Amino acid sequence: MITLYSYPDLFGLEDNNPYGLKVFAFLHLCRLPFTHRHILDTRAAPRGQLPYVDDDGETIGDSDAIIRHLQTRHRLTIDDTLTDAQRDTDHMVRRTLDDLYWVMSYSRWRDERYWPRFRDALLQTHPDLKETDLQAAKAYNAERYYYQGIGRYEPEAVYARGIADLTVVANLLGEQPFLFGAVPTSVDAAIYGFVANIYGYDIDTPLKQHVSSRPNLVRHVNGVRSAIGQAPL
Repeated sequence: MITLYSYPDLFGLEDNNPYGLKVFAFLHLCRLPFTHRHILDTRAAPRGQLPYVDDDGETIGDSDAIIRHLQTRHRLTIDDTLTDAQRDTDHMVRRTLDDLYWVMSYSRWRDERYWPRFRDALLQTHPDLKETDLQAAKAYNAERYYYQGIGRYEPEAVYARGIADLTVVANLLGEQPFLFGAVPTSVDAAIYGFVANIYGYDIDTPLKQHVSSRPNLVRHVNGVRSAIGQAPL
């Protein structure tokens, strides 16, 4: 049995972290039965990071490593038709999303225009959370942003990076339902994890404004949701 451990839900999305939502969508696209457990304590997680899965006693962390493991162990065919060039594009899109992650995180934990709304939504959705813990996480994230580098940028420059990432993904997607055509592959789960976590949030950041201005990104979000049996956002 597969158990997915990831961060709590928010704004109707099953994980408020894009990497956990990515694995959630991948499992559903592949029709793999699993149990989903929301946690905040990362001490049992590989490298102290979420998400991770327990697959019949084997623990795997890192969303891409999780997907590779599941594909091998369960002989999944979701990516079997990809060409070498498409696999290269898949890799580059995932790395672009890794860059986008920092901008998304910054918009929630660092930008004082949006932090109060994010904090209040977490506290209202999850009454067991304490504001002191969120403030501690905010301070921790501020250090991460500084040492990663994005915390040294002015907000406009931060969002310009994220908007550039989203524009690349939108341009690659074009008018296709999914990145490589009519059928979703694992990279569509990755794109969904990020774009849904921007578009589905009730926080009107520059990132959300940009996604809303790109109909193909919105269509992709809802296409993945339809493929995994969920209502459109």
